[in-house]
Amino acid sequence: MIILGIDPGLVCTGWGIVAKSGSRISHVANGQIRTDKEASMASRLLELDTTIARVIEIYKPDFGVVEEIFVNVNPQSTLKLGQARGAALLSLARAGLPVSEYPSKVVKKALVGTGGAAKEQVQHMLKVLLPGVKLAGADAADALAVAITHAHHVGAHL
Repeated sequence: MIILGIDPGLVCTGWGIVAKSGSRISHVANGQIRTDKEASMASRLLELDTTIARVIEIYKPDFGVVEEIFVNVNPQSTLKLGQARGAALLSLARAGLPVSEYPSKVVKKALVGTGGAAKEQVQHMLKVLLPGVKLAGADAADALAVAITHAHHVGAHL
């Protein structure tokens, strides 16, 4: 089973793909989509959709997983994050993938054992769980973490 995890963001959206075979999870690929801050909102969302569609076409995942948003102090930032998240969900749905969503605390708990883990702890556990992985950046790491979380949850329900 191939799982595509997405950590949505308007400036940078991370994506990460893992393969699960039995109880074994392995790294397939990861990357980041950076949009042009000077471009219109519509153009930036289109870029996210187009790039995610390309990733889906190349890697042919069986599941899509998106990290749920948290409410920022700045309502404008939360709105922009929500729009990027909507573009990611649309891309996954258009491809006909089953889509799951997990809050950040659940992802951190699945990888580190505590919902209050720091980003550095999550990245360290990724390197333990996926030996030799080269992370494209923090957002790609978060996307891999959400994909692994889904792999653990799917295994619990089989």
